[in-house]
Amino acid sequence: MNLILFEAHEFGKTLSRRDERTIHLLKVLHKKIGDTFEAGVLGGGRGTGKIEKIGIDGSLSFSLEIQAPPLLRLPVRVAVGFPRPIQIRRLLRDLASLGVEAVDLFGTELGEKSYRDTKLLKDGGAHAALIEGASQSRDTTLPELSSFNCLEDWLRERPWNSTSSLLVAADNVRPEGAMSRLPPGRWPVVLAIGAERGWSDRERDLLEGAGFLRLSLGGRALRTETACVAATVLAIEKIGGFE
Repeated sequence: MNLILFEAHEFGKTLSRRDERTIHLLKVLHKKIGDTFEAGVLGGGRGTGKIEKIGIDGSLSFSLEIQAPPLLRLPVRVAVGFPRPIQIRRLLRDLASLGVEAVDLFGTELGEKSYRDTKLLKDGGAHAALIEGASQSRDTTLPELSSFNCLEDWLRERPWNSTSSLLVAADNVRPEGAMSRLPPGRWPVVLAIGAERGWSDRERDLLEGAGFLRLSLGGRALRTETACVAATVLAIEKIGGFE
């Protein structure tokens, strides 16, 4: 069962009958007054929620008892060339559920330019996708989400903090090795994934100049979201994130 997440400012308030959490609790889980459910505070702890009242109008009153601290996010930063908007939702959901600490989106030379104009980053769609992923994995924290105009801007800004980060770019065209051979260790990882058409030669040179290893995910051409999830899982395994 998913973790039902609440904002801190919602304590003591009621949820409307149209709220997705109300619908999930009453229509999907068939909860009644007095029933409990797994809950958490967005950005805070995890615990148990209880349905205190169901109004005549279908609204729901609840209480929360926080019993456990939030899960620690893993030191993996995933940067990806803007995919299709429908893929962005799925990608953000999956990366949030895997526990990465940050997700960066940037334009690439071979990527579709119109994808950068997605409204998801402004209308709350991206935030909702992150919450869905966290809720599914029973987490209460979200990855940091940022966007950049192009790969060059991202490399110039270097939003990762650690100078000891392992820098890796997925590249099936001119790889220097295999992603499966990432060295194990407890260091932070920064993963860069190209857009649908991959990297240009100029971008490969930029990545190499910035210290990135260009490693292959195999001989198959993968969807952007598939490459992101596959590379992220490999990185998490190498740093012991599944232990």
